[in-house]
Amino acid sequence: MKISRLLAGINYTGGYEDKEVGFITDSSDKVADGCLFVCIKGRHFDGHTAAEAALENGAVAVVTARDLGLKNQIIVDDTRRAYTLLCSAFYSHPERELKMIGITGTNGKTTTAFVIREALERLGKKAGMIGTVKNVIGDREIPASLTTPDPNELFSMLRQMQQAGCEYCVMEASSQALDQRRVDGINFTCAVFTNLTQDHLDYHGDMESYMRSKHMLFENCDIAVVNIDDEAGAYMMRGVDCRCVTYSLSKDDCDYSAKNIKCSAKGVQYEIVSNEGIGRISFPVPGEFSVYNSMGAAVCLSELGFNMKDVIEAVSSCRGVPGRMEVVPTDTPYSVIVDYAHTPDGLQNILTALRKTAEGKIIAVFGCGGDRDRTKRPIMGEIGTSLSDIAVITSDNPRTEDPNAIIEEILTGVERHRNKRVIVEPDRTEAIRKALECAGPGDVVVLAGKGHETYQILSTGKIHYDEREVVASLLK
Repeated sequence: MKISRLLAGINYTGGYEDKEVGFITDSSDKVADGCLFVCIKGRHFDGHTAAEAALENGAVAVVTARDLGLKNQIIVDDTRRAYTLLCSAFYSHPERELKMIGITGTNGKTTTAFVIREALERLGKKAGMIGTVKNVIGDREIPASLTTPDPNELFSMLRQMQQAGCEYCVMEASSQALDQRRVDGINFTCAVFTNLTQDHLDYHGDMESYMRSKHMLFENCDIAVVNIDDEAGAYMMRGVDCRCVTYSLSKDDCDYSAKNIKCSAKGVQYEIVSNEGIGRISFPVPGEFSVYNSMGAAVCLSELGFNMKDVIEAVSSCRGVPGRMEVVPTDTPYSVIVDYAHTPDGLQNILTALRKTAEGKIIAVFGCGGDRDRTKRPIMGEIGTSLSDIAVITSDNPRTEDPNAIIEEILTGVERHRNKRVIVEPDRTEAIRKALECAGPGDVVVLAGKGHETYQILSTGKIHYDEREVVASLLK
């Protein structure tokens, strides 16, 4: 595709020879003959420093945020936004041929996305999915590396979805992706807000910036479906031009409300009430948060025009999500559950839900990731200890940090719960072994933080690590 076609609709200055572009990249390591190189300034590297070398190495032009005095430079206001728009144009704007559904929030994005996609399929609509656990294109499943992919990968997958006959794409929109303009130019038919709790402050710096990033999703959608039980719900609806639809478990002043909620070890049941009437949803994952997740999905589908009776039947037929309150098969008198809970709110949600249904003790195995928000570590320690009978504090994905140093920060939140039994074991496999050894009939062992992940990120790199396999091996 010629450069001039790619630049249609993008404001720019500078000059270029209108050559064919073979591919677009923002990585200096991937520059090759015929590429268009987009210079992006990151935290550790500024692509502008590689612009001249990119032209020497075969790039047909470079896209920059300032005049570098180079031939074949295209100057734009924001190279991150330009990169996304260029990738969209390179794949002939596949997002315009799909009904895009976006979900954002700290917790619940993955479950909500899974439920919406599965329900759409049950409603007779072919839908693709992009998210934390996996990407789905037609009948193919592709492992996910990021919650919201790089624009080049994103628009490539959207084009493949369209070619596979998909009518809908359901995707998780992370705060980092929104802030980095990875979904700019996409008009979402419907966008869902789940909740907002502390996370990613290592990236955003403060909650206000984090919240602003989430708000960006609702600045370019037709329908906003918002959980107004969360304090940030009102903020998400502020200053947007779309139609806003609200749902709640505790308020009557909303468009959809949940009534007569019943939680058990087998899942949740509740009545969803709206102007269309009343219907009863049954969802096979325990915990109040499952009401929010399934309800957000049901409201989204209803607002997309599907009959509410059909929506209720479709949502109630959905299964659980890998790594989300997932029960590990064990021939033991106690239960083992794997969950992705890696935030204070996520850990609190799962332990609170299990407290209502567990017959015996709750044994929680958890840690905190390295090179991430340090302020949540003592909070995780406090929650994990106070809401469990036995807390086993261990390593998660330490990355470049010392696992013992991370654990010490977690332990600062445990001080006032010293009367509780706390086990400290940096080796995650040994921590799981000790947790299993503590378990008796009716107890629940919760392995929190990894969920669907089948790896661990250490200072030496990423290694294979599947907690289901670890449990199976230990029980042998």
